[in-house]
Amino acid sequence: MTTEAKVQLTSSELGTLWMTYISTSGRLIMYDFFKIKTIDKEAQNILDSYIAEVQNVQNSIVNIFNNEGAVIPIGFDEHDEMKGPSTLYDDFFHIMFLRQTMKLNFGHSAVYSSMSYMKEVNDVFKLNYDISNKYYMLTTNYLLGKGVLARPPGVTMPKQVEFIEDKNYMSRFNLFSDKRSLNTIEVGYINEAIEDNIWAMQLLTGFAQVAKEREVKKYFITGKELAKKTIAELSDVLSQSDIQPPSTWVGKVTDSTQPPFSDKLMMYINSLISTTALGFTALGTSFSMRNDLPLKLALISKDTFMYAKEGAKIMIKHRWMEEPPQMEDRNQLIKIKE
Repeated sequence: MTTEAKVQLTSSELGTLWMTYISTSGRLIMYDFFKIKTIDKEAQNILDSYIAEVQNVQNSIVNIFNNEGAVIPIGFDEHDEMKGPSTLYDDFFHIMFLRQTMKLNFGHSAVYSSMSYMKEVNDVFKLNYDISNKYYMLTTNYLLGKGVLARPPGVTMPKQVEFIEDKNYMSRFNLFSDKRSLNTIEVGYINEAIEDNIWAMQLLTGFAQVAKEREVKKYFITGKELAKKTIAELSDVLSQSDIQPPSTWVGKVTDSTQPPFSDKLMMYINSLISTTALGFTALGTSFSMRNDLPLKLALISKDTFMYAKEGAKIMIKHRWMEEPPQMEDRNQLIKIKE
């Protein structure tokens, strides 16, 4: 008599669920604090309803781990939120934070879904994607309605199909030759990168004001300056094609110096942003057909990688980086005891 073997989590499913749990637990701490400090009722309702929905994602992951006998990650909890009286950002920034993290979320969820085989796991990532897409649109419409979110540059609609005929379209061999105007795909990636870095600069300005550890404070200042440098370089690329860079800066940092979050949580959020930026920059590079852009983006990626690497060293030093589940060390398991 035979019995059907139980379908177990694969290594990729375990890893992606683990990363999603860690990320969700950290962001929930921040969303909860932002909700409490938000004055505008509509903005507060958006945050409140998102928190309620995304907790279903976290609970689903816990259920899968329990069914599989896998340990639940520590992640982040109430010890990472300092319930002080002051707020670090204004209402617009609270909603912009949710909007930006939704972009990260549905991007990750789409990739993780393609790495899933078990229905229960795929259901988690589909739910996470659907929730993220819903609140991305809610936050975008909220900010547009308030007149504080800059749209990407406009363009004249094409009237006929064109084909690339000139080999100089890519300006492959002469870095100093006249560059053609940017195409709409290139503008899209550049505009997005500028918007992301404006947000990151504001986020890290606040983090730098409230960080307790001296090296963490210095690290956030370095990140802020890196974001400013990236904004300037990419804005110059747009300006050279007579395109106005994004000019609306959503939200602002208050003058508070009281930390609302632990250094551990702020370092993790910064790490999440930095590593995601590396992937987005690589994607933008792959779609660019002008030789100067991949070079510029590659240099930005190099700086971002080195910055993220230094952040990882700080987190490891302070025992703030939880280790992902490991594969079995077969050499150790079969090692003959002397």
